[in-house]
Amino acid sequence: MPSWKQIVLAVVIVAAAAVAWARFYSGAPEVLARWGMDWAIAATPPATERAANGSVQAGRSRAGQIVTIVATPTGTATINDRLQAIGTGRANATVTVNPYSAGRLTELLVRSGTHVEKGDVIAMLDSETEVIARDRAKVGLDDAQAKLDRVKSLRASNAATPVAVADAEVALANAKLALRDAELALERRSIVAPIEGTVGILPIAAGNYVTSQSAIATLDDRSSILVDFWVPERFAAAVKVGAQLSATPLANPNQVYSGTVSAIDNHIDENSRTLLVKATIANPADSLRAGMSFQIGMKFPGDTYPAVSPLAIQWGTDGAYVWAVENGKAKRVPVRIIQRNTETVLIDAPVESGDMVVTEGTQSASEGGDVRIAGEDRATGAEGS
Repeated sequence: MPSWKQIVLAVVIVAAAAVAWARFYSGAPEVLARWGMDWAIAATPPATERAANGSVQAGRSRAGQIVTIVATPTGTATINDRLQAIGTGRANATVTVNPYSAGRLTELLVRSGTHVEKGDVIAMLDSETEVIARDRAKVGLDDAQAKLDRVKSLRASNAATPVAVADAEVALANAKLALRDAELALERRSIVAPIEGTVGILPIAAGNYVTSQSAIATLDDRSSILVDFWVPERFAAAVKVGAQLSATPLANPNQVYSGTVSAIDNHIDENSRTLLVKATIANPADSLRAGMSFQIGMKFPGDTYPAVSPLAIQWGTDGAYVWAVENGKAKRVPVRIIQRNTETVLIDAPVESGDMVVTEGTQSASEGGDVRIAGEDRATGAEGS
């Protein structure tokens, strides 16, 4: 074929494609107007007219038949705003036990993993010097008491002055204080648990010389676990003390624990734009340990939207839509999908709760076409009989 014929054929094909595009594409008039081709707009019938003609042709093709469809009423649902965060657990209280004074550790009364109550003795230091000091204080107290008794007897016979009685009473009071001081020093040679908890691995053994800086044991109160986690700034106003949450150990995803928000920081970190939150998780079975990592989940109530069946959602060139039934006719309603759930889809659309939307037979529905909801005719007939 000569080249001029090929050029003419190509021009004809391009022109036919342009005419078809201008005639059937709904956005063609706007595009041609931007290009300054108003003469082409005048030659192209409006989209509404084409749609109307298409509806008439469709109606004629169906010969005025009423399409039977299946429809369900629109419901409402509240969107759930969810928070997911990773946090680190720690014991409700952790204490490192140190002696009050230096000395040789003579005895350890606990082992690693032992549960102790507050006030239980966990270790002993050598106390011979303190025992001697206590006994000496007792002797001094007995002597001061005897002197006071003698002075009071002499005072009864006017053989002693009131000043002597007062001096004896002061000496007795000092002797009592000296005894209390000696007993306290002896008592502090016994290292006791300051809290209820579980003993960790013991870092020292009996026979070692320790000072007030030496760690004897570490106690963890695991009756509850505290989890620190960071939440994004947009949740700062939604998180409240006492709010419920779920905590899933990353090491055991099948186990979910419930907890509550126990504390919220008073400022947002300006570097990460997050807020520090503390949660408390009950641990009655002592199955959780300090240092474990948890996935924290929280739900917050959001806005309420219309909810329809997933079968009602259709897609076109301009996005998602549904077929609504109004007075026995189908109406195409554009929608914006907000959230997909298992049984419903939350949408943003001008539909109300109770409005019927088509779930089956959507391929047969047309704008303004007559439709009959399956089952309504039988229900009407039963009421009439």
